[in-house]
Amino acid sequence: MTKRRLPRPAELAEILRPKPFKLNPTERRLANAHTIADLRTIARRRSPRAVFDYTDGAAELEDSLLRARQAFRRVEFQPRVLRDVSDVDTSKDILGQRSALPFAFAPTGFTRMMNHEGEPAVARVAERAGIPYALSTMGTTSIEAVAEAAPNARKWFQLYVWRDREAGKDLVQRAGENGYDTLLLTVDVPVGGARMRDVRNGLTIPPALTLKTFADGAMHPAWWFNLLTTEPLTFASLTSWNGTVAELLNTLFDPALNFDDLAWLRELWPGKLVVKGIQNPADAREVIKLGADAVIVSNHGGRQLDRAPTPLELLPRVLDAVEGGGEVWLDGGILSGADIIAALANGADACLVGRAYLYGLMAGGERGVQRALEILQTEIVRTMRLLGVRSLAELTSSHAHIR
Repeated sequence: MTKRRLPRPAELAEILRPKPFKLNPTERRLANAHTIADLRTIARRRSPRAVFDYTDGAAELEDSLLRARQAFRRVEFQPRVLRDVSDVDTSKDILGQRSALPFAFAPTGFTRMMNHEGEPAVARVAERAGIPYALSTMGTTSIEAVAEAAPNARKWFQLYVWRDREAGKDLVQRAGENGYDTLLLTVDVPVGGARMRDVRNGLTIPPALTLKTFADGAMHPAWWFNLLTTEPLTFASLTSWNGTVAELLNTLFDPALNFDDLAWLRELWPGKLVVKGIQNPADAREVIKLGADAVIVSNHGGRQLDRAPTPLELLPRVLDAVEGGGEVWLDGGILSGADIIAALANGADACLVGRAYLYGLMAGGERGVQRALEILQTEIVRTMRLLGVRSLAELTSSHAHIR
C-alpha cells in the first residue's frame, strides 16, 4: 500500500513556477501565440469583421485558397537521420543578394487598415531580419515614407499596370529614386475577383461608419480609436477614393494588359524585374524570354479566379518550362515554416508570405509582425534539423513528397 506524506515547502517551490506577468497587454497576447494559427485567432478577436475578412478571405467559394493549403497538408516529409544538424544555415541568395531567410514579405494592399502602424512596421521587421519587403501599389504608405522608415531594408515595389500608363511610370521612377531594387509586376488582376466576404461586408476604403460597422466597432474600440486618431486611411498612390474595393480595382486596372506592356516595363526599369501571378507554364516561359529575372507561381492567394491552379502542384511544370532561365518562387497558402521548406524542397527558389504577417500585424502591430517572423524562422530551423539538412541547398524533392 502506498505511503502518503505531505510535501515539503522546498519541494513545492521547485514545481510552483508561475509565468512572469507581463504588464504590456500586447506582449501578453503575443506570448501566447506559438503558431501563425494562434496569431490568426488573436487577429480575428481584435479586428472588425470586415477588416479580418478582407485579409482572411478569398474569391467566390474560396476553393483556390483551400486547395493551396490542402496541398501543403498533403506533403509527406522524408527525413534523413544521423546528420550533424547542430548548426543550420537558413540564408538564401535571392536575385543576387543574400537573404537571411528563404522568404520575403509579400505586397499587401490597405495595410494600415489592418493596423494603424501599417507598412512601415512591416518594413522595419524585414530590415531587422535581413529579408526583402515588397510595398504594394495599393499600399497606404507612400514609397518615400517606407524608404524613410526602413532605410537599410531591401525594398521591392509591386506594380499594377493601370489604365493610366503615365501614372504607373511615375510610380516606377519614384521607386527607383528611393532605393527600391526590384520591381514586382502583378499580372493576374485584369479585373477584381469576386471576393464575396468583402461584398457582403460592404467593405469600403476608408471604412464607412454605417450602423452595421458602428455595432461591430463597439466590440473593437481599440481598432476604431487607432483609426480615428491617426493619419486618415488613404491609398498613398491615389489622390482619393470613396467606393468599394471591387469598384476601385475595376476602375484602375487595365484588362488590356499584355506582353507588350511587359516589354515596355523591362525597358523602363533598370533593376531586377519579377512577374507575379504565373499560373501556366507557357506564360512563365514567355515572360522569361521577355527579360523577367524571376516568376512567382501564384494564384493571388485564391483572391482572383476561384478553382485556379494550386501553386505547389503547378510548381514542377513551371520549373520545367523556365529551364533555369530565371528564378521561380512560390506564393499562396503558406502558414508555417514547414510549408516554406516543402516549397523549396520541390524546387522553389524562395517564397512570398502575406497573410501570415498580416495576422501578426492585426494581433499586435509591429511586435505582432516580429512574432510572426520568429514563428516562421523557428519552424524553418526545426524542420531542417528534423529532416537532417544543414543548409537550404541540401533540400531536394526526396525530402518532401506531395501525396
